[in-house]
Amino acid sequence: MALPFSADEHSSVFFLFGNKKMIPYYGIMQKRHKKILDQIFQNPVRSDVQWADIENLLYALGAELSEGKGSRVRIALNGVRAVFHRPHPQKETDKGALQSMRRFLQEAGVR
Repeated sequence: MALPFSADEHSSVFFLFGNKKMIPYYGIMQKRHKKILDQIFQNPVRSDVQWADIENLLYALGAELSEGKGSRVRIALNGVRAVFHRPHPQKETDKGALQSMRRFLQEAGVR
């Protein structure tokens, strides 16, 4: 069966699993994005994942990010919305925020 899409070396097609059905995602997801996604879902929860890397991953997944008040960041992905706080003054995301990001990505059907 031929697939209804083509992918070149700069883009990849990923299937997001949402509500027990496969949703094709046509985005630019590079090796570094896959690495960050794997780090988010690692057990035990990591404490060295940088927030900038998470934002880059979200953009690669097609998420819409908008600035809120202060350090708040509003994120919308596949119809799921959430608000996160950008860490400061450190660059790394704390374990609790990383667990929340994991839940958000699962609800959005990424994993």
